[in-house]
Amino acid sequence: MNSAYLYVRVSTDEQKRKGYSLPEQEDRLLRYCEQNNIEVKGIFREDYSAKNFNRPEWTKMLNIVKARKKKDQENILFLKWDRFSRNIEFAYQMIGILRDINVQAMAIDQPIDFKIPESTVMLAVYLAVPESENTRRALNTLTGMRRARKAGRCVSTAPKGYINLSHPDGRKYIAPKQPEASIMQWVFKELATGTHNAEQIRKMAKTKGFECERNNFWKIIRDPIYCGIIVVPPYEDEEMQFVKAQHEPIISEALFYEVQDVLNGNKKNTATNVAAKRLFRVP
Repeated sequence: MNSAYLYVRVSTDEQKRKGYSLPEQEDRLLRYCEQNNIEVKGIFREDYSAKNFNRPEWTKMLNIVKARKKKDQENILFLKWDRFSRNIEFAYQMIGILRDINVQAMAIDQPIDFKIPESTVMLAVYLAVPESENTRRALNTLTGMRRARKAGRCVSTAPKGYINLSHPDGRKYIAPKQPEASIMQWVFKELATGTHNAEQIRKMAKTKGFECERNNFWKIIRDPIYCGIIVVPPYEDEEMQFVKAQHEPIISEALFYEVQDVLNGNKKNTATNVAAKRLFRVP
């Protein structure tokens, strides 16, 4: 090996969980190249997930090695195979792409001699372990979020009108945030009258300082979280559940369901008649 491109990668959650850092990876790779008289042709620093190869720095590096005029043996170095990929299927595909252009991917802490047939077994292990870790972590996260929802807790980013807060013991919760909470109360009350349609009310709320895109506005006026109900989505053999929330509701359940009747057309909406009178100047 005479030369190599260095690839260092870390995602935000890995920095928090394992203390990975780009400078540390880079320093170790540079020392390895120095000790083995390897010319460093470039360093690519990635702050991105390894679930696939749609990563800015990886794409840039791949385009460079593809565009080289001489197709002599080239190398891409990284610390471990989990820096390369956390999806075994995509990893093998990328290894094949690199092989076609005479480029070899290598992990200095988990070296593989591709000339030895049995080495493919170790490669499979190195690639499978990170994917297994990701799958287990995702499952644990899902289980934890469902448990929290069943307990009536909001586990996502606070919706419009609320703010994310934490108890002294670290438990997170949401609480009404002013003036957005008052504007959301006004929005639901206006919708319940049926005098104006949802888009008109969204624009009226905007004049009050309430910024919300049309698609998101439709989602939030359908969300029972505002009347103190948490939705637990269906999963495997469990049906959808509606749980009484621990947070303070902004509106009553009666008002929320009244608004849903208007939106579903189960309650006469006078917005069309009002608009027609204005258009044709009907007294």
